[in-house]
Amino acid sequence: MPQRVEGVSSLVGATLATWYSSLLIASLWRWDGKKHVTYRLLAKSIFGFRGYWSIAFFQQVASLGNNIAIQIAAGSSLKAVYKYYHKDGSLTLQHFIIFFGAFELFLSQLPDIHSLRWVNALCTFSTIGFAGTTIGVTIYNGRKIDRDSVSYSLQGSSSTKRFTAFNALGAIAFSFGDAMLPEIQNTVREPAVKNMYKGVSAAYTIIVLSYWQLAFSGYWAFGAEVQPYILASLTVPQWTIVMANIFAVVQISGCYQIYCRPTYAYFEESLLSHKNDESRRLSVTVRNRLVRLFYTSLYIVLITLATAAMPFFVDFVSICGAVGFTPLDFVFPALAFLKAGKLPRNRALRLLMQLLNFAIAAWFSVVAVLGCVGAVRFIVEDIKTYSFFHDM
Repeated sequence: MPQRVEGVSSLVGATLATWYSSLLIASLWRWDGKKHVTYRLLAKSIFGFRGYWSIAFFQQVASLGNNIAIQIAAGSSLKAVYKYYHKDGSLTLQHFIIFFGAFELFLSQLPDIHSLRWVNALCTFSTIGFAGTTIGVTIYNGRKIDRDSVSYSLQGSSSTKRFTAFNALGAIAFSFGDAMLPEIQNTVREPAVKNMYKGVSAAYTIIVLSYWQLAFSGYWAFGAEVQPYILASLTVPQWTIVMANIFAVVQISGCYQIYCRPTYAYFEESLLSHKNDESRRLSVTVRNRLVRLFYTSLYIVLITLATAAMPFFVDFVSICGAVGFTPLDFVFPALAFLKAGKLPRNRALRLLMQLLNFAIAAWFSVVAVLGCVGAVRFIVEDIKTYSFFHDM
């Protein structure tokens, strides 16, 4: 029972903290009268160049770790669909990781987030389809299991339990990761701040109504034995599991693009030509497209190679959450709001916000360290257990 309470408390606490932090970031979009259209520029305006490069680093960690985890999940789902139709098929997880990487390389040739509107629309539909289907199938599977056989206690030695708990902290941080709020806010119509408040609150309402239910139903159905990628725990009916896997692939294909864009933006700022010379427009356009193809190919190949070599889903989820998303989504917003001097004039409310922000920054700094320790420990253990390019 204590583990259930702690798990639910962690999930609820992380939801409230990241919702609050997202509102803080939204409020800082024009904190000094200027638009700050990227997370890096917002950090630079508050903390100077040190803030700019810190956020650039954490965004890259979040981007790389998130997309490795996404590619593992996509490959696993594609393989599950393939095995449903070809039980004795010879294709491995690595093949499907490569197939997904090739598709993302195609999407990466689209110039910016605006051009991904149709992808985002499909992702939204698939998110609803995935959540609804998976919750229903999870409950169905849970009812088929002898409830007396389900254990909710962590297994293993006290050391293993401790590192598993650390790993879980990183995974929870990953679950609420959003490293590009200012970039998204730049696409919101005026009044951008108020509309962003509404958008963020609507998004978290959907999270509570869908993914909370998925987390709770998965834990109820399978207990401590639930797989990190919930679809791997499901067994019947197979056709609905296939449908859920298809929804999952479509959904995360858009997420992949969102998180690779900060890396692409860095290359674009450094390599692409922005000259407006009419006489050379065609040659500049061709050159830019070739350069884009080069750096997007380099990025996708490196991510695909790392994913295929070490397809350990939960480990990358945890280390990405600990090192990438925790600073971006919990620590930085709390400290940036204090540094920007946007506190309310009311003395009691100002003191309350100061204490709350310091508490969030301090606690999630600890979460970042513990989550990283747990993730690194399990990556080392998995490398000892499995060979590189293992077909999970």
